[in-house]
Amino acid sequence: MSTPSLSDLPIRRLTRRDVLACADLSEDRGWPREEHKWGLLLAAGTGYGIDDPDGGLVGCCVVTEYGPRERPELAAIGMVLVAERHARKGVGRRLMHAVVERAGTTPLTLHATPYGRPLYEELGFKVTGRAEMVRGRFTPGGRLPEVPTRPATAEDLTAILRLDAEVFGPDRTHIITRLPAFADQLRVAEDGGELIGYAAAWPNMDTHVVGPLVARDTETAKALVASLAAHTDRPLRTDIDVRHEELLTWIKERGLEGISMNAVMNHGAPDLPGDWTRRFAPLTVAAG
Repeated sequence: MSTPSLSDLPIRRLTRRDVLACADLSEDRGWPREEHKWGLLLAAGTGYGIDDPDGGLVGCCVVTEYGPRERPELAAIGMVLVAERHARKGVGRRLMHAVVERAGTTPLTLHATPYGRPLYEELGFKVTGRAEMVRGRFTPGGRLPEVPTRPATAEDLTAILRLDAEVFGPDRTHIITRLPAFADQLRVAEDGGELIGYAAAWPNMDTHVVGPLVARDTETAKALVASLAAHTDRPLRTDIDVRHEELLTWIKERGLEGISMNAVMNHGAPDLPGDWTRRFAPLTVAAG
C-alpha cells in the first residue's frame, strides 16, 4: 500500500484527547512539552491537526476566538508546529491557509518568531507591535510599589470580567473564567475598593508564567508582578508589550532577562482592539 502524500492527509479538529500528541510535537521541535497549556488551549479554543499515518501529528495549530460565538470579533492563532521530519514541505502554509480561509472576515492576530514571520507576511499579516519574553528569578529591591494587592476571590470575578472587557475589547469570558483552575495564583489590585488590575501566574514546566497582566498603570502592574513573585519559588516568565518600557526596565532590574522578541502581527485589522496602555502581558502568546 502506497503512503499518502502530505497534501492528501486531511486536516481535522483536535480535542483534549490530543494533548499528549501536541506535547510530543512540541518536544519534537525543541519546544517545552507544556501539557498544562495545551490542555487550556484545546479546551478554550479550536485545535487543527494533520495525523501522521506512522503515528503522531504531522502538524498542528490552535485558534482562540473572542466575542460572540456566532460572530467572533477577534481570533488568535498560536502553536503553529510541524514535525521536524515533515518540515519545509508546505505543511505549515497549508494549515495557515485553512485557518485564514475558515476565519472569513474575522480579524486575526498572532505572535510571530523570526522563523515564522515570512510565511505570515506571505499570507497578508502585518506587523503591528512587538513583545519581549523575559525570564528569571525575581529579586525584590528598591522602592516597593505601594498599590495594595490580594488574592482574588470568587466575588471578584464579575469585576475582573468587566475590567478585562474594557482593556481587551472582545469578550473572553471563556478564558478568564478558567483562570482560577488553570493558574496557581490569581491576584487583584484595588484602589478605594475599586478593582484596578489583575494578574495570574500559571505553571509551565519549571517556571510560573505571569499572564494575563492587566493594570491601570505601570505602578499597578509592578505591584501585581511583585506580589506574584513573593508567593512562588519558581523563576518567572512573561511576554511584555515593548511599549511598556518602564515595566520592562524595572523587571530586568529585578533579575529577569530578555530571552526573545516576537512580532505581533494582524490580519484584517490595523491594530488590536481595546486599550493597550492597560494591557501589559497576554495570558499566553498562543492565545493573544
